[in-house]
Amino acid sequence: MTCRGIRGAVCVETNDAAAIVAATREMLEHIVADNDLAVEDIACVIFTATPDLDTAYPARAAREMGWMTTPLLCEQEMAVKSGLPHCIRVLLLWNTDLPADRVRHVYLGKARALRPDLANAEE
Repeated sequence: MTCRGIRGAVCVETNDAAAIVAATREMLEHIVADNDLAVEDIACVIFTATPDLDTAYPARAAREMGWMTTPLLCEQEMAVKSGLPHCIRVLLLWNTDLPADRVRHVYLGKARALRPDLANAEE
C-alpha cells in the first residue's frame, strides 16, 4: 500500500464561519466520492486558508463529518498579492493501492483557476 496525496481547493464569498465549514465539507465530500475512499484509510489532512479567512478552522468540517481519529492540521497561507482570495486548500494523504494517475483531485468554483488541468468538469 502506498500513501498518495489528494489535492483540493474551494473558495468562499465572505469570511464567514458557516461558509468556510460548508465549502470545506463540500470539497471533502467530493474528494471522498470521486476517489471512493474510506475514512479509515486517510493518513492525515492538511488544510490551508488564505489570510483573509480567519473565522473558522476548515478542519471543523472534517470533525463534523465524523473524522474523529484522523489527524488534521490547519495552516495559514502566505499573503501573495496576486493570490486567489478567500481560498481553502487541502492536501489529504491517503493509504491506497490505487496508482497515482487514478487519483482524482478536486477544485471547485473559482478555485478551478488554480489547476484547470485537474478541475472537476462538474460540481
